[in-house]
Amino acid sequence: MPGKGIPDKERQKIAWVLTLVRDFQIVPKEYFKKLRNTDEIWEVRSSHGGNAVRLLGFLHKGNLAVLTNGFMKKSQKTPAQEIAVAEQRKKDYEKRNENG
Repeated sequence: MPGKGIPDKERQKIAWVLTLVRDFQIVPKEYFKKLRNTDEIWEVRSSHGGNAVRLLGFLHKGNLAVLTNGFMKKSQKTPAQEIAVAEQRKKDYEKRNENG
């Protein structure tokens, strides 16, 4: 989302959702869900004032959420190109962290 300013209220909502994901063992699907037909990609979901922000990433060793990319969602379906970016960054991350 470089170059696009996110209003303060939306940034606050994103921070709140990320805190939820970090602090709670069970997070409601409206905020955090695994995307089907992907390489274990998860979506952090935040909406405020009709704007939907999505952060994609994956879980490392089951308890660390690694966020790979984010975008403003404009349709119901998550764009395939955004999923592809997340999957490629996951592969890169795993390759760099094979021994750790």
